[in-house]
Amino acid sequence: MRKDLLVVLIGSRVRKALPVQEILTRYGCIVKTRLGIHDAGRNGCSDTGLIILELISQGPRIKKLKKELDALPGVKARLVTISV
Repeated sequence: MRKDLLVVLIGSRVRKALPVQEILTRYGCIVKTRLGIHDAGRNGCSDTGLIILELISQGPRIKKLKKELDALPGVKARLVTISV
């Protein structure tokens, strides 16, 4: 069994939400699971966010998705592959 995960850190969540969402929509067919996390507290929400994507293994498309996200200033993506 193999799992491909893409972990995306967004530095300016409010400003980057729309371009990140547009990219994720274009690659929606390879996204099996999506989990979005942001720091929330008593004084409101943090401007940073974390998205964890479980992807359907399609090497070239995964690399293109990562490259497009990394091209956005303030957004960093890391691919994690786990297999047993």
